[in-house]
Amino acid sequence: MSPKHVIFKKVSRDKSVAVYMSKRDFVDHCDYVDPVDGVIVLDLVQLKGKKVYVMLSCTFRYGRQDMDVMGVAFKRDLFMVTRQVYPELQDKEKLTHTKIQQKLLRKLGDQAFPFFFEFPDNLPCSVALQPGPSDVGKKCAVEFEVKAFCAENQDEKMDKQSSVRLSIRKIQFSPETSKLVPVAETTFEFLMSEKPLHVKLSMPKETFYHGEPVGVNVEITNSSSRNIKDISLSVEQVTNIVLYSNDKYVKSVAKEETRDSVPSGTSLKKEYTLYPLLAHNKDRRGLALDGRLKHEDTNLASSSIVKQEVLKEVQGMLVFYKIVVRMIASGTLYSTEIQSHVVFILYSPESQITNFTQRALQSVHIRHP
Repeated sequence: MSPKHVIFKKVSRDKSVAVYMSKRDFVDHCDYVDPVDGVIVLDLVQLKGKKVYVMLSCTFRYGRQDMDVMGVAFKRDLFMVTRQVYPELQDKEKLTHTKIQQKLLRKLGDQAFPFFFEFPDNLPCSVALQPGPSDVGKKCAVEFEVKAFCAENQDEKMDKQSSVRLSIRKIQFSPETSKLVPVAETTFEFLMSEKPLHVKLSMPKETFYHGEPVGVNVEITNSSSRNIKDISLSVEQVTNIVLYSNDKYVKSVAKEETRDSVPSGTSLKKEYTLYPLLAHNKDRRGLALDGRLKHEDTNLASSSIVKQEVLKEVQGMLVFYKIVVRMIASGTLYSTEIQSHVVFILYSPESQITNFTQRALQSVHIRHP
């Protein structure tokens, strides 16, 4: 028995428009982005002579959803494009770009029509700050949406009864092509100490994938008169809100506390391993995620990539990760906490990015999101 591939379906309240899509996650491979394609099925009697449009939009939201009605919440459309699907402006064959569309058109009949969009190069990927338990209705996110609606023209106000809205995600992925090895060296000098403390952090590679253990090598040469103790390491997610606000969220997503020490005149060389996983950080307020769809799992937000000639402000939110090593330098009179860090990249693994096209050619199973 051949495996079934899920097709997402959503129907308008008056049954006039139904949207079918083979996937809701679209991958940014850095040099190209997966196109958005699907099929809509129409009830021509319910349309009553109106035209049908499909829209792809990218929106940045910052505030409570119910405040949008009052015009108080921060909301900005970063990208929006609308295409007329019915009446057809071109033959179906010219508008059909994928084998999945061909299969759906054969299955759904003559009142099925294809649509196809390509992402521009300057758009961010989906990202959302995880709300806390008490943050009901609050949202800070970069969201993508496909909308299908009936109207006399595309500028007419959208009627909820005859429209469909389907959330999608744009996810970052990049193969391990970089040969860069992250290294950070820091020298600390102390009062009443003739010689310094030297700390070197290095990682085996720059790019890691969600679910993969993250290793860091720590080398400490303590030539100072201080004793080093209570060495701890953490993976910190740093999220900068660069549109409408200068908010900054720093969240530890993995941590290891040790009793390792480096007495004066000695050295330490040791490898540590950390596991930055969303499973260990459930319901933590302000944590950045790779967007969130109904009934779908997600990850910690992937590291942001700002392409050349693209304004950072257009990205909405920027996310990066660093490993921070902290330690206590204890002296005769007082103790001091010192720290050093190294930055790395976190992406979605290729195993999570399914080859939807090959699977969809086998058989179709409809799922209602």
